[in-house]
Amino acid sequence: MSTIPLQSAASNEPWTQPSRGVVGMAGLIIAESAIFAIVVTAYLYYAGRDVSGPTPREVLEIPIFGTMCLLSSSGFIMLAERAIEHGKMAAFLADTANEWHKLIVHDHLTIRTNLFGTTFYTLVGLHASHVIVGLLMMLVVLAFALKRKVLPAHAERVKVLAMYWHFVDAVWVVVFTVVYIIGR
Repeated sequence: MSTIPLQSAASNEPWTQPSRGVVGMAGLIIAESAIFAIVVTAYLYYAGRDVSGPTPREVLEIPIFGTMCLLSSSGFIMLAERAIEHGKMAAFLADTANEWHKLIVHDHLTIRTNLFGTTFYTLVGLHASHVIVGLLMMLVVLAFALKRKVLPAHAERVKVLAMYWHFVDAVWVVVFTVVYIIGR
């Protein structure tokens, strides 16, 4: 019976187990990716199949400002990961809220209007809920940082949070492409 060496032949460093936080977040990201894949597929499947309006082309405007805020926030979280500091990332949610207000009040598009409304609010709402969770976690870190309670020993926890936030950004690239480019 052979044994697995616990030391790399290329280096003298002993093998260590990966972080439970990193492994757990990777598992969560895989599971969440499956959920988003299902909802994106539903959105694409039902795109253009409505017999009544409004249609995406009639009511959606490309959310450039909100997208820039969300994607640039990954740069801030990378800085936070390195320096254990945070930037401002709530503008994306405000942009989404403004878009939804316009769609509901002015365009009369709700989750019950048609297939587009159902799949749009499900997909964008699912993403927005992930943004909210990420922002809440980052606000907790920010609160601790302001009280000078975040130490270099906490860097790995910020790394795990950064993994989640990069996932949220990556999902937005897919949602943005599907909803505002392909689906229009």
